[in-house]
Amino acid sequence: MKKIMLLAVLAALFGGTIFAQEIINESDYYYFNVPIEKIYPYRLGYMVLFRKGNNTLGRAYIPYDWFRFTDRRADLVQLGDGPSWPCMSVFYKEGAFYGVRLYVSKRQSHITWGIIPSNVNIDDRFQNVEGIDLGFSSDQQ
Repeated sequence: MKKIMLLAVLAALFGGTIFAQEIINESDYYYFNVPIEKIYPYRLGYMVLFRKGNNTLGRAYIPYDWFRFTDRRADLVQLGDGPSWPCMSVFYKEGAFYGVRLYVSKRQSHITWGIIPSNVNIDDRFQNVEGIDLGFSSDQQ
């Protein structure tokens, strides 16, 4: 982190073009945090309603397979009540979906946990899921 800050200061002082490429290539990873409105456990995974940048709701279907040790595309972090969660961090590597981390209340009685009625079948939504669409034009689902 100190290296990035030092390079940014030097870039500002000396015109930026010499150091800009090194700062950009510092990491191929980036992420977006989005607030979770509701999270629904389902027999094949979690359906997550999240707030998009344009203040509309998006849906993500996160298969339980992603949480397995052999896959590791998803993590569920259960926390006490707090103002910064529930939220979802969606990670990208070189511009492509890499993984997701859900920060949720450990109390399933919390208002953000929901229940999908047993007569509702959304199995097809968990088939062939390749990523999470946050509503940006470059995202692929």
